[in-house]
Amino acid sequence: MNFDYKPLANYSLEDRNTLGFEVVAEWVLPITQAEQIPAAIRWAKNAGLSHRVLGGGSNVVLPDQLQGVTLLMDIDFIEILENRDSNTRLRVGAGVNWHDFVGWTLDQNYRGLENLALIPGTVGAAPIQNIGAYGVEVKEYIDAVEAYDCQTNQWVSLSKADCQFSYRHSVFKDERNRFVITAVIFNLPKVWQPRLSYADLTNHFANRSVDAITAPEIFEAVCAIRTQKLPDPKVIGNVGSFFQNPVISNQQLQILKEHFPQMVSYPESATHSKLAAGWLIDQCGFKGMQLGNVGVHDKQALVLTHRGGGNAGELLGLAEQIQKRVKETFGVELVVEPILFT
Repeated sequence: MNFDYKPLANYSLEDRNTLGFEVVAEWVLPITQAEQIPAAIRWAKNAGLSHRVLGGGSNVVLPDQLQGVTLLMDIDFIEILENRDSNTRLRVGAGVNWHDFVGWTLDQNYRGLENLALIPGTVGAAPIQNIGAYGVEVKEYIDAVEAYDCQTNQWVSLSKADCQFSYRHSVFKDERNRFVITAVIFNLPKVWQPRLSYADLTNHFANRSVDAITAPEIFEAVCAIRTQKLPDPKVIGNVGSFFQNPVISNQQLQILKEHFPQMVSYPESATHSKLAAGWLIDQCGFKGMQLGNVGVHDKQALVLTHRGGGNAGELLGLAEQIQKRVKETFGVELVVEPILFT
């Protein structure tokens, strides 16, 4: 199938990044069908231009000027592949809003994704970051990822193993711009039990019998908790968590707790633990700090904010200050979570 492309020049992406930075893309190509992608990639290559994919812009930091071709991912569909007694398999377009999709699954009585409610962004972005919240990671429910391989110019279906998922990471981060994700296939088992290991959820349901708690109730609880802690990007520009929670050895944790007994941590494996990055940043005095047009949220130190008039340089400058202070204080490296576009 051939498509008559009319790429758009000098296109504003202010509405396609939740930080709300004023960004101008050299060229954009809206993608509403997977079949458009090969022609779009050829157009970019023939013009000698770089390319990248942008979904909801909820986990990216964009520069003032974005050179090359930006593919705006707007593929929007939900398809039920199988609905058995044991499991349900769904095929979902990469441009579908993630939170809307989670809500749709619960409306259909498909359970499992409720802990991941209210995470901004699109379905296609979810595997790139291996999004996670409240003790659940999306990799647990991904069966495969459909994509166009810009290196081999072929359509591919990557299995869960092919995706090389780890904490906030995947092959899609290692090989940036190689794959254009078009759809994600989810496998949701029918056997279900509440996931309430994180303190906020444990406290929320403290007076309830676990057997009586439903998936929609967890969905509503997660929405309420996130709303209390995190600013609405439509009101205050942000990308949610700006840093990953550091994973350190239990030996290092023991040493740190001798000096900082109140340090917040969670078991990650038999040998490693995860630290709460927000707690580390808070202890270094950054919570609520405003630096020009950017700052640190006053309710959650893990969230960096933009209130207008700022740019990526300002935000990354603040991030570097935080990383340096945390390293000096705790000997721990903070890794930036959003993708930095160039």
